[in-house]
Amino acid sequence: MKKVPVTLVAILAIVVLVGLWFASTYNSLVKLNEAIDSQWAQVENQYKRRYDLIPNLVETVKGYAQHEEEVFKSIADARAKYGGAVTVDEKAQAASQLESALGRLLLIVENYPNLKADQHFTALMDELAGTETRIAVERMRFNDNVRVFNERVKSFPTVLVAKLLGFAPRAYFEAPEGAESPPPVNFTR
Repeated sequence: MKKVPVTLVAILAIVVLVGLWFASTYNSLVKLNEAIDSQWAQVENQYKRRYDLIPNLVETVKGYAQHEEEVFKSIADARAKYGGAVTVDEKAQAASQLESALGRLLLIVENYPNLKADQHFTALMDELAGTETRIAVERMRFNDNVRVFNERVKSFPTVLVAKLLGFAPRAYFEAPEGAESPPPVNFTR
């Protein structure tokens, strides 16, 4: 029986360990990437909830504010843009435009005290408020998952595997330009 040189066994052991580490790193990157995609699906789920709720809200407001066509058109356009969005960035941008149009709709409500007293409108507003809270929570969770993934992808030695296999840092969900300031309120007619 021939003896295998110790160096050959050591080299083989190192190759096996590196291979196991490589496979483990790849699997963890896939898992983190999937967590981001799954969390974005939750954000979209809440956007869809808002998307479905808005027509009822608009129709209720239309009954009181028939001359506010520009706002209703901007909401319809924003909904159409969201419906046609494909990428995460397109959907995020369309959702931001929808939020802006919805904000203008809510400003109209202030001019119609009878509308604010309408039970159907109040119920819709409560649903919308709950949905907006859910959206904020899901966006936060999405950004948390992106942070964990990006930390991992940028850390040594994982960065070597990530670059080799095409894993790149993911983009955070960011508020659109101007979101830091509230929309102007004008009660003059």
